[in-house]
Amino acid sequence: MSDNSRVKKSLKNAQVAVLFYLINLLLQFFYRKAFLDYLGPELLGLNSTAMNLLQFLNLAELGIGAAVSYSLYGPLANNDKQQIIEIVSLQGYLYNRIGIIVLSAAMLLMLFFPYIFAKMQIPIWYAYATFIVLLIAALSGYFLNYHQIVLTSDQKEYKLTYSIQGIRVLKVVLQITIIYLLSNGYIWWLILEFIASVLTILAIKKVLNVEYPWLKTDIYLGKQVMDKYSAITIKTKQIFTHKIAAFALNQGSPLIIFAFTSLSFVTIYGNYLLVIAGTTALLATFFNSMNAGVGNLVSEGDMNKIVLVFEELFSVRYLLACIACFGVYKLTPIFITYWVGGTYLLNHSSLLLLVAIMYINISRQTVDSFLNAYGLFNDIGAPVIETMINIGLSILLGYFYGFNGILIGVIASLLLIVFCWKPYFLFKKGFKVNPSRYLLMYLKLLVMTIPSFLLTEYIVNLFGIDPYASVFKFLTYSFINVFVFSILLFFSLLMFTSGIRKFYFRFKNFLIK
Repeated sequence: MSDNSRVKKSLKNAQVAVLFYLINLLLQFFYRKAFLDYLGPELLGLNSTAMNLLQFLNLAELGIGAAVSYSLYGPLANNDKQQIIEIVSLQGYLYNRIGIIVLSAAMLLMLFFPYIFAKMQIPIWYAYATFIVLLIAALSGYFLNYHQIVLTSDQKEYKLTYSIQGIRVLKVVLQITIIYLLSNGYIWWLILEFIASVLTILAIKKVLNVEYPWLKTDIYLGKQVMDKYSAITIKTKQIFTHKIAAFALNQGSPLIIFAFTSLSFVTIYGNYLLVIAGTTALLATFFNSMNAGVGNLVSEGDMNKIVLVFEELFSVRYLLACIACFGVYKLTPIFITYWVGGTYLLNHSSLLLLVAIMYINISRQTVDSFLNAYGLFNDIGAPVIETMINIGLSILLGYFYGFNGILIGVIASLLLIVFCWKPYFLFKKGFKVNPSRYLLMYLKLLVMTIPSFLLTEYIVNLFGIDPYASVFKFLTYSFINVFVFSILLFFSLLMFTSGIRKFYFRFKNFLIK
């Protein structure tokens, strides 16, 4: 695939994904506000906890999707339809078995709901109803919607995004409306959640039938070709350990926080998480659209070109990560005060720790996407150590220091494995280049960032704006902060780092053409 074609597909995916993500993110703030005002923090905390429990069950997926996606790059590049059918059929067979396991585990888990939600002040049937509706949506991915991975691997995800995200937008708008208008709004919320799941299934089927009318899969065929594609099974076992670490970070922490606090505190934490996760996912939405392009690039085997593209993508993500983290650090407390009130604020130290986790999660994605493209999942010891440190320290420090202790446990695991080990592993085993090249690139980026931060603080203070005085002053204060920091950091990196220069000239040439 040519660079031009790869860039065009990536940009198309990014444009559509970012558009719908911004719409959904905006709706989530109204949605959460409606929940808090009309249904209460207990019910919102229940909703978040039920989702986390479901994510725990989804560990059974084992990483099959990532292994299948990696295996599809070659057949899609060669237009080998039979091989694509066989690989997706194998995925269907494995997902069918996993779906049964998830369903069985969910039924067993529900037996313990009276104990899990013992502190809950609302009727227990709310927990059962919420979990069952969300479970139905999750199971559809195992039994009915697994084919969509072909669109993702083929850089045509935008064709799916129109349908899926369109349904989601309509669902959330209707849910917000019924919460405001009806006394039994949560029951209607559950009904709309179920209807949206059914419509999503039908929409995915329609897009796939139009785009790949020849993609006729059979789970029995998948069972027959298991030995032929044994590499998928091997990769899956390796990826599974990495998924455990990801779960411990993304889903384990909220459960530990719930164990040491309450559903109401989960709601307070969830307000910050919505801002942070929303910003993180917005950037991920843009960059994830390039993952298939990275896979195609790696398959071409031009090592010098691969490393240069890595440095370019890493530098761009670093720039955006710094801007995003700066904005969240400076503006989130003010935003939450206007949004849901000052009673839902965390202390300053907690915010700093959350922003540190946010930064690592954003900046890590470039390394992860290249590791995935190379199929480098065999460092199974790393995620095991990461999980042990994450959960062990989070529980230990959480017991003694509460919420901040849990966050420090998360950061410790991320620094050791994500920040240090994974880049070393990529450069050593993937690029086969001395890891000192990565270290030197990173140091240049860091050195340019500190002066930009300090100078921004100085310039913004000269304006003397009180962001709490009015919404207009808050918006002005926000714009000045983000704009000044972005400009200072961008031009600093443009002058002194090669990655940003390459991106600047690539983007400039693309616009001219």
